[in-house]
Amino acid sequence: MADTAKYLTELKSLLSILQGRRTMVFAYGFMFAFIACNIFLIFNPNDGSSPPWVNRIFTNSTSNSTSYKSQFSSIYSYFFPNNLTSIVENSNSSKENKFGMEWEFMAPNGTARETLRLDLIEDRLRNTRMQILLSSIQDIGGLMRRLLRELRQVLPMGINVSTMIKNASLMMLDTFVDSIFRFVVDQPMVPSLSNFAPVEEIGRAVQISSIEGDIPIDFPEGIYIRNGPNPLFGSLKSTVSILGRSSETWIEGEGMLHAVYFRKDNQGKWTVSYKNRYVESETYKLEKERKRPSFLPAIEGDSPAILAAYLLNHLRFGKVNKYISNTNVFEHSGKFYTVSENHIPQEFDIATLKTLDNWDADGAWDRPFTSHPKRIPGSGELVIMGVDVKKPFFVLGVISADGKRLSHKVDLKFKRSTLCHEIGVTEQYNVIMDFPLTMDVIRLVQGGPLIKYDKEGYARIGVMPRYGDGDSIKWFEVEPHCTFHILNCFEEANEVVVRGCRALGSIIPGPDMGHNKFEWFSRGFKPIVTSQENLDHSAEDGLFFSRVYEWRLNMESRDVKEKNLTDTNFSMDFPMINDNFNGLRNEYGYTQVIDSDASCTCGLPKYGKLAKLYFEENENRFYKEERDCEEQIKVEYHTLEENQFCSGASFISRHGGCKEDDGWIISFVHNEDTNISQVHIIDTRKFECGPVAKITLPQRVPYGFHGTFISKPAQCW
Repeated sequence: MADTAKYLTELKSLLSILQGRRTMVFAYGFMFAFIACNIFLIFNPNDGSSPPWVNRIFTNSTSNSTSYKSQFSSIYSYFFPNNLTSIVENSNSSKENKFGMEWEFMAPNGTARETLRLDLIEDRLRNTRMQILLSSIQDIGGLMRRLLRELRQVLPMGINVSTMIKNASLMMLDTFVDSIFRFVVDQPMVPSLSNFAPVEEIGRAVQISSIEGDIPIDFPEGIYIRNGPNPLFGSLKSTVSILGRSSETWIEGEGMLHAVYFRKDNQGKWTVSYKNRYVESETYKLEKERKRPSFLPAIEGDSPAILAAYLLNHLRFGKVNKYISNTNVFEHSGKFYTVSENHIPQEFDIATLKTLDNWDADGAWDRPFTSHPKRIPGSGELVIMGVDVKKPFFVLGVISADGKRLSHKVDLKFKRSTLCHEIGVTEQYNVIMDFPLTMDVIRLVQGGPLIKYDKEGYARIGVMPRYGDGDSIKWFEVEPHCTFHILNCFEEANEVVVRGCRALGSIIPGPDMGHNKFEWFSRGFKPIVTSQENLDHSAEDGLFFSRVYEWRLNMESRDVKEKNLTDTNFSMDFPMINDNFNGLRNEYGYTQVIDSDASCTCGLPKYGKLAKLYFEENENRFYKEERDCEEQIKVEYHTLEENQFCSGASFISRHGGCKEDDGWIISFVHNEDTNISQVHIIDTRKFECGPVAKITLPQRVPYGFHGTFISKPAQCW
């Protein structure tokens, strides 16, 4: 009982945040009961199908009764010194309700049956620590069970105790959150950030009449579509509370689809239209119905604030964070999906952009889903993966070509949760990137960040037979790096070749607390220089500078050869290739190119060029700091006009083209001087020339992430 007394004392201390807010005491009592009962459900569920917290607590099932000991039923009398029966008997007394709180228990017909006034706790309470929540995990269940038994004994017949307490508890948790956490704008919208701001949803198609140049006659009919963040309530938010600050990261914000439809009549005349629409995920609909921000940011910020957000989001909504679905769009077996890797994809109607349903491979996929699934050369199957903060950390799957079944699913037995964004495929293998950008709840509980790039950590690349398991992977140790995007992977003789955009640090999630976020981001976008060349050089300078890189993994000798393919003049990311060569040896690739000056000015990435990569043609460049000659590939640049920046670029293959690079790059381009957004079509065989067509859109399109072109889907033609 000594431990019991200790926990009770600590819980009283934890309630000190109610100082001056006595009407909230009852909400706090329930809140800590819920947190203690469910913290294991969040981090260490018994299985992958644990029901929501309300089903664990408010059911008549006793299957889990042994896991919640009754030894702490004394907590009930400690926090509720008045017997509930006496409260019922005295509910109609004239005694002043100094807490200003009433409970009305409703009969099935909706009439009030009883009004209970709850005089609860009067003690003034002191300091708080989030760790206390973890110390009482298995001890507080008795409170809820004792309370339910008491209520069933004293309440009028016909009252659904479970529903009543569930609804009251949710209301109290909401009141608690609203009184303790204050939502604030994360970053002022200065002019240089204007096109990161959200836009209004149009929903309907708007025909476009302003086209400069000509859409090529052999350009395919289809839909160019891109996803991106569009915060529902005007901007990204932070919360401030006595627990500290937690913030949404720059990659968050509800997903919005932006689609441009290309149709051609029998005379070869083009009709072009544009529409946009929110991805209506479960959490989007929840917050839209509430008409206010509700989910507490749970990724970046002070550890106690993030832990509180994690727990309170789960208790209130059954989810620890929003399903933003803002990163990529892909097609499989004639259906279309939008995705972000913290949840499964959402299927949508390509004609209307209406969100239809979650896609979980007929119930077989029960975890997060990569933003970059890869189609297997030849078979049409789809290789997917899901990373999670809890075990299993990394699961790989293969979905059938018809999209109806999950034909393979395997835990790769990772020892850490790596924030891997993309997977690679070759004709025979799956390629897995494991680099030291990790998610760690234990680190968070100990006061560190949830997501962290450890520059001293190990990095490796795994090559796995298509339907292998964790033990079948051949791992290759490589230099520490952060690679979010893979250009391509292929087999060549006894080697597996992997090409991607590699940086020395991670832009996600942001700096450690205490650092100036704007300064940290601005330094990260600086070009790579030596300390001798720049006296103001910092370890954070050029941290995000991404170069095209190649790893050659010898499957027989297990040797690794790795090198940069591009120089330090320009940082590149968001790569793309001709999709017909995915998993096969290819000669060409394309990337968006960072404008370092513009990105340093605003502290977020802006892309002022596009690059064409010639993997089979080399250029030799001399690096004086290395005093030798490093072989680089040939690169051509398509430079946008001043203060114009692109996003969502995609390669479109020319139908009947005989060359891999025969086609176009299509991209959203925004002019920050005129605040006008366009779509540019660029001939990849004349890459350094101007666009063949510029299509002016009816409204601004914010900067976003990945785009794709879908040729003439049956639903629209």
